[in-house]
Amino acid sequence: MPPLYAPPVKRSITIAGHETALTLEPVFWDALRAAALAQNLPLNALVARIDAERITAPHPPNLASAIRCWLFARSQNENVSQER
Repeated sequence: MPPLYAPPVKRSITIAGHETALTLEPVFWDALRAAALAQNLPLNALVARIDAERITAPHPPNLASAIRCWLFARSQNENVSQER
Protein backbone atom coordinates (compact mmCIF):
# COMPACT_ATOMS: atom_id res chain seq x y z
CA MET A 1 0.00 0.00 0.00
CA PRO A 2 1.35 3.46 -0.86
CA PRO A 3 1.89 6.08 1.82
CA LEU A 4 -1.39 7.54 3.03
CA TYR A 5 -0.37 11.14 2.42
CA ALA A 6 1.29 10.86 -0.99
CA PRO A 7 0.69 13.61 -3.56
CA PRO A 8 -1.89 13.10 -6.32
CA VAL A 9 -0.93 11.30 -9.52
CA LYS A 10 -2.30 12.35 -12.91
CA ARG A 11 -3.10 9.62 -15.44
CA SER A 12 -4.81 9.53 -18.81
CA ILE A 13 -7.81 7.27 -19.07
CA THR A 14 -10.22 6.60 -21.92
CA ILE A 15 -13.90 6.75 -21.07
CA ALA A 16 -16.85 7.00 -23.42
CA GLY A 17 -14.45 6.95 -26.35
CA HIS A 18 -12.36 9.94 -25.34
CA GLU A 19 -9.24 10.44 -23.26
CA THR A 20 -9.41 12.44 -20.11
CA ALA A 21 -6.86 13.25 -17.44
CA LEU A 22 -7.72 12.04 -13.97
CA THR A 23 -5.82 13.06 -10.85
CA LEU A 24 -6.12 10.93 -7.71
CA GLU A 25 -3.97 10.16 -4.72
CA PRO A 26 -2.17 6.78 -4.95
CA VAL A 27 -4.40 5.21 -2.27
CA PHE A 28 -7.44 6.00 -4.43
CA TRP A 29 -5.77 4.62 -7.58
CA ASP A 30 -5.07 1.40 -5.67
CA ALA A 31 -8.63 1.22 -4.30
CA LEU A 32 -10.06 1.89 -7.75
CA ARG A 33 -7.94 -0.88 -9.31
CA ALA A 34 -9.02 -3.28 -6.54
CA ALA A 35 -12.69 -2.38 -7.08
CA ALA A 36 -12.38 -2.95 -10.83
CA LEU A 37 -10.71 -6.31 -10.21
CA ALA A 38 -13.40 -7.30 -7.70
CA GLN A 39 -16.09 -6.49 -10.28
CA ASN A 40 -14.14 -8.20 -13.06
CA LEU A 41 -14.08 -4.96 -15.06
CA PRO A 42 -11.32 -3.04 -16.80
CA LEU A 43 -10.43 0.13 -14.92
CA ASN A 44 -11.76 2.26 -17.78
CA ALA A 45 -15.12 0.50 -17.66
CA LEU A 46 -15.50 1.09 -13.93
CA VAL A 47 -14.59 4.76 -14.30
CA ALA A 48 -17.11 5.06 -17.15
CA ARG A 49 -19.78 3.52 -14.92
CA ILE A 50 -19.00 5.95 -12.08
CA ASP A 51 -19.01 8.82 -14.60
CA ALA A 52 -22.43 7.80 -15.91
CA GLU A 53 -23.83 7.70 -12.36
CA ARG A 54 -22.19 11.02 -11.49
CA ILE A 55 -23.75 12.98 -14.33
CA THR A 56 -27.26 12.03 -13.19
CA ALA A 57 -26.77 13.82 -9.85
CA PRO A 58 -28.57 17.15 -9.40
CA HIS A 59 -25.21 18.90 -8.90
CA PRO A 60 -22.60 16.58 -10.42
CA PRO A 61 -19.15 16.79 -8.83
CA ASN A 62 -16.01 16.54 -10.92
CA LEU A 63 -14.99 13.01 -11.86
CA ALA A 64 -12.15 12.69 -9.35
CA SER A 65 -14.46 13.74 -6.50
CA ALA A 66 -17.13 11.33 -7.72
CA ILE A 67 -14.61 8.48 -7.72
CA ARG A 68 -13.47 9.27 -4.19
CA CYS A 69 -17.11 9.41 -2.99
CA TRP A 70 -17.94 6.17 -4.82
CA LEU A 71 -14.96 4.41 -3.24
CA PHE A 72 -15.91 5.74 0.21
CA ALA A 73 -19.51 4.56 -0.18
CA ARG A 74 -18.26 1.17 -1.37
CA SER A 75 -16.03 0.81 1.69
CA GLN A 76 -18.90 1.79 3.98
CA ASN A 77 -21.16 -0.82 2.33
CA GLU A 78 -18.46 -3.48 2.74
CA ASN A 79 -18.06 -2.56 6.43
CA VAL A 80 -21.80 -2.90 7.03
CA SER A 81 -21.85 -6.26 5.24
CA GLN A 82 -18.94 -7.53 7.35
CA GLU A 83 -20.69 -6.51 10.58
CA ARG A 84 -23.72 -8.68 9.82
